[in-house]
Amino acid sequence: MKRSIIGGAAFMAATALVLTGCSGSGAPASQETLDPNEEVTLTVSVWNYDQTPEFQALFEAFEAEHPNITIEPVDILADDYPEKVTTMLSGGDTTDVITMKNAIDYARYATRGQLQDVSDLADGYGEELAGLETFDTEGKYYALPYRQDFWLLYYNKDLFEAAGLDAPDNITWDEYAEYAEKLTDASGSQKVYGTYQHYWRSVVQAISAAQTDGDLLSGDYGFMKDQYDLALGLQNDGYALDYATAKTQQISYRTMFETGQAAMLPMGTWYIAGIKQAIDEGKSSVNWGVAQMPQIKADGDITTFGSPTAFAVNKNAKNSAAAKLFLDFAAGEEGAKAIAAIGVVPAYSSDAVTSAFTALPSDDLSVETFQGDKKVVLEMPVSDDTADVSTILDEEHDLVMVGEKSVDDGIAEMEDRVTSEVLE
Repeated sequence: MKRSIIGGAAFMAATALVLTGCSGSGAPASQETLDPNEEVTLTVSVWNYDQTPEFQALFEAFEAEHPNITIEPVDILADDYPEKVTTMLSGGDTTDVITMKNAIDYARYATRGQLQDVSDLADGYGEELAGLETFDTEGKYYALPYRQDFWLLYYNKDLFEAAGLDAPDNITWDEYAEYAEKLTDASGSQKVYGTYQHYWRSVVQAISAAQTDGDLLSGDYGFMKDQYDLALGLQNDGYALDYATAKTQQISYRTMFETGQAAMLPMGTWYIAGIKQAIDEGKSSVNWGVAQMPQIKADGDITTFGSPTAFAVNKNAKNSAAAKLFLDFAAGEEGAKAIAAIGVVPAYSSDAVTSAFTALPSDDLSVETFQGDKKVVLEMPVSDDTADVSTILDEEHDLVMVGEKSVDDGIAEMEDRVTSEVLE
């Protein structure tokens, strides 16, 4: 299928897969007002379209069911996505469907009245749609989740074997650092890092909060110290690519892992589809598996973090009826089967969806990591303060990781700023 893509430059944008139970969604009210014979071009904001296969899988499945509707992606660079979409919505842009990359953005747009109420669609779902409660805004819903991710540890089996190491099964963060040291090899352009920690603050802050019962909206951030010490220690010792290089050069975690430049990678379950795509297209031959996110203690209890990803209808959408029809499809069983088939963990659960998920490696550790018991904490709590707090935490994280502030000073500044600028 040929598909035209609107470039971003044109604008001024879990649970484990133990899926049980089956329930259909209610027919959307929008279906009653949409003429099935009318040709519609539906615009949907996305990021890194060529490297995010879930979008194409969803769009093609939806178009097959609704041949009168053609989806036109509005493609935006992933790192620019929140800022671009914020500008689009503030400027009255008419893109029909807006992908909610995270709950932080959703809270901002919903409270500003920039999204349409889709509570009529949400009412058709129950427990089979994981993450729906995240989008409950004072009893109303302005988005529906289609994906439910959690974070785990990707690892290169060949590099582990070459280093004489066992698979990283339920390891602690201290053991993770030891693995990173032993897996680091060579230097210069041929260097293989023991691990790659992406520059998103969640890699440090969200896992800290999840595993210590910390609250990212509290203004009290002492719980982050150990994880910052770990992250800085890894890069200072040369076992992980330094933050400044990764951030300024916009290093792709996919490139680092798929080319064998990093032996380990903490990342979300959405990346399973990316690896599958790279291997299927002959762009990578990485021999990979997944393990549990490292823990503070190796006591058998697994705690990680994650969040749902959702679609919303722009308040100024040109094609609201078709947009709502797409939301209901993406959140429901047919949309779930389409993305499960390529290795993306859907929000909707049913036996049919479970059967469609075939992208995971079949080794015991990968299967246990995915299907085993775990506690998945929401990556960032949702409230009216979420966006403002997140901005502060992002800014201070950057300064700590490039060495402009010490860990203690950075945490103290986070606490002072969140308290004085947001909470008071």
